Amino acid sequence: MSAVTLEILRTGPLALVEDLGRPGLSHLGVTRSGAADRRSHTLANRLVANPGDRATVEVTLGGLSARVRGGDVAIAVTGADTDPAVNGVPFGTNSIHYAHDGEVISLGAPSTGLRSYLAVRGGIDVTPVLGSRSYDVMSAIGPLPLRPGDVLPVGEHTDDFPELDQAPVAAFDDDVVELRVVPGPRDDWFVDPDILVRTNWQITNRSDRVGMRLVGMPLEYRTPDRQLPSEGATRGAIQVPPNGFPVILGPDHPVTGGYPVIGVVVDEDIDRVAQARPGQTVRLHWSRPRRPFGAD
Repeated sequence: MSAVTLEILRTGPLALVEDLGRPGLSHLGVTRSGAADRRSHTLANRLVANPGDRATVEVTLGGLSARVRGGDVAIAVTGADTDPAVNGVPFGTNSIHYAHDGEVISLGAPSTGLRSYLAVRGGIDVTPVLGSRSYDVMSAIGPLPLRPGDVLPVGEHTDDFPELDQAPVAAFDDDVVELRVVPGPRDDWFVDPDILVRTNWQITNRSDRVGMRLVGMPLEYRTPDRQLPSEGATRGAIQVPPNGFPVILGPDHPVTGGYPVIGVVVDEDIDRVAQARPGQTVRLHWSRPRRPFGAD
C-alpha cells in the first residue's frame, strides 16, 4: 500500500466506496451491488490506468471534498458533471489531472445526472468485505458511507500509465430518460401490460440504489388476489407491486422478490437508470414485440 491517502472533508448527500461488486453470492442472500453507473466507474479507472477491479468513490449529487495527504496522485472524475476542481481550479469531467500533497479535490453540484465517480491512480484501498470494496445500502455490507474525517488509503498503482488526457462522453439527458425493456416474464399478469410503454412515468424522491420508483398510470393485475411465490431478482427488473406503480431494481436490490416482473431493462441501458434524477420523466419501450396474452 502506498503512503498516499485522501482525507474526507465533505461528503455531499451520499458518498460511497464502490467497485464492480461481489458476484456469485446470491445463494447466500448477498446481491452483487457495486457501482450504480458501471460505465462511468470503469471509465474513471481507465483514465488513471487502474485495473477494472479497483474501487472509486461514488458521489451522489456532488458536494464531496477531500485533501490529498502523503504524496501526489493522478485523479479523474466521470459521470455527472460536477465541475471538479483542485484547490478551486477546475480541471474538467472525464479528464485526468494531478493533485499534489495538501491540495483539496472538490466536486460541485451537477446540473444534469445524479452520480459522479472519483478515481485515483492505485484505487481506493479500503478493506474488502466478501471479496468487494462496495457498500450495499440495503444489507449494509461493505465499507460504511463516507463521513468527514475518514481517511481513505490509496493502493499501489500498476506499471501502466494513463494514455488519454480526456475522454469524449455525451451529456446526460436533462429531461426524458428513454429505456428499452425486454417483455416478461410476468407481463401476462396484467390487464394491459402495454400501459408500461404508453405512460410517461415520473421518478419519485423515494428512489435509491435499491430501486427507482415510478408514478404514472397504474398497471392493473388480472387477478388482484393472486399470489406469486418469491423468485430470483436481477438488476434492471421492473417489479410491479399491488399499487400498480413500477419499481426498476438497482444494484442493491434484494436477491428475491414476490412482485411480478413485467419486464427487464436491457443491460446496455441500465447505467442510464443510475443517472436519472427524481422528477425526471422516464419512457419505456419494448425492445422486441411483446407476445399478446393467450397467443399460441
